[in-house]
Amino acid sequence: MKRLLLLRHAKSSWDNPDLADIERPLAPRGIEAALLIGRTIAQRNWLPDRALVSVAERTRETWRLAAGEWLSRPEPSFSQSLYEMPAEAILGEVRRNGEDAETLLVLGHNPGLGDLADRLAGKASNGKLVKSLKKKFPTGALAVFEFKGDWTGLDVGAATLIHFLRPKDLG
Repeated sequence: MKRLLLLRHAKSSWDNPDLADIERPLAPRGIEAALLIGRTIAQRNWLPDRALVSVAERTRETWRLAAGEWLSRPEPSFSQSLYEMPAEAILGEVRRNGEDAETLLVLGHNPGLGDLADRLAGKASNGKLVKSLKKKFPTGALAVFEFKGDWTGLDVGAATLIHFLRPKDLG
């Protein structure tokens, strides 16, 4: 059984209006959320074998903080294409880069990440979680999917949403 973790970057700062969007760092609340979600991933033994991370500063920082809570972590693949990528393109990245990983983490942005999570959730998914995910995929949220097969076969409706965690649910 494969596991896919879709993690939206934690809350970013808007304190410096001169920064380009891609350069915005995390806000203090985002730092706390990234550490919390990192601990949660470790406690639930969802540690990824591979990680695809957007090149934006807020995703890199979310990665450093969350992965810093783990005893072991993969070397992340930073991807320019994950920045502002639509759902279908993110799915393509997953298919191409999952390789032999049992658990793959994708750390990116909305709307693409939230749209992908919505599309992947198949009929066996927990309805309450799907409803919550459809309502809002907030910063720092984590959607956890399981599916059978290999990464190249992952498709719309082919995965089971087993957890949807928001920072406010964990703190």
